[in-house]
Amino acid sequence: MALKIFITGATGYIGGDTLHDLHSQHPEHQYTALIRTKDKAAIVEKAYPEVKVVIGDLDNSELLEQQAAEADVVIHTADASDHAGAAKAIAAGLVKGHSKDSGRIGYWLHTGGTGILTYEDDEKGRLGEHSDKEYNDWSGVKELTNLPATAFHRNVDEIVLSTGEKHGDNVKVALVCPPTIYGRGRGPVATRGRQAYELTKLILTAQYIPVVGEGKARWNNVHVSDLARLFTLLVEAAAEPEKRSTDAGEVWGGNVYYFAENGEHVWTELAERIGDACTRLEYTGKLEKRALGKDEALEQAGFEAVSWGWNSRGKAERARKVLGWSPSGSSIEDEVPNMVREEHERLKEKS
Repeated sequence: MALKIFITGATGYIGGDTLHDLHSQHPEHQYTALIRTKDKAAIVEKAYPEVKVVIGDLDNSELLEQQAAEADVVIHTADASDHAGAAKAIAAGLVKGHSKDSGRIGYWLHTGGTGILTYEDDEKGRLGEHSDKEYNDWSGVKELTNLPATAFHRNVDEIVLSTGEKHGDNVKVALVCPPTIYGRGRGPVATRGRQAYELTKLILTAQYIPVVGEGKARWNNVHVSDLARLFTLLVEAAAEPEKRSTDAGEVWGGNVYYFAENGEHVWTELAERIGDACTRLEYTGKLEKRALGKDEALEQAGFEAVSWGWNSRGKAERARKVLGWSPSGSSIEDEVPNMVREEHERLKEKS
């Protein structure tokens, strides 16, 4: 079944890789991409001549609502976890344009983030402390849907989940929450992640190995190609829902989270591995560890740097159980030399 797909963030890291994966496997679908500028639109159109481009941004609520109403599937990846206005517009469009009675069901694949799991460290002022706490998107999903309103991304998550709860007969939602994302993206514009790449940049430029707080915080991770594959599997579930043996309520709905993890790292250990690679590749001399406090971290690299001192651990069981998701990308540890080389080249080009 061919679908009309509306995607935001096609020039970004997640959206670009998702469009690549989805389009390569399902060219039969009709794709419309929201692009902010004509310059970037030209790049997307060159890479995908058959993709329709609409120029606009996340503040253009009328355009978002219109496109969501017309699409069968909305894949929202552009600043999706924090832009409440865009989420409200997409929700309104999906509700307005779809109904079970008309035979048109709408599907919303929304990108959240596991930053939502850091709220306790943040509120209690913990930095770099070890934690055994691990969330779960299957057996522990009720805990996720009852996280406090103060948790990161929670305000937008609530918009998505409430749409699935109130309008579940007409609009099916899936809230995908990736952790640290790594690997070179295959999209036409952005090919670089944030957290691990900003860490690599700091180590290359400041020439030390940062230890945030006690240096024991842990975070899950996923290769960008495996994350893209999850989005593709969800689109396939939307295209042929009758072929799925699992209950629809396990795939879609107001109580459905998808953690997209395939590993875990301790931030300090990852920083040490990056530092060793910098030295081996002769980009730096031998590097020493140095304490990095919260305020200094914010100055160095913003939220990404502070996140190196917080725990975010969420087990991804749902995608494996109900979609057969089977990650196959290289580990973040194996990807470190590539990250270091790419960041080194990027910094050279900017200098």
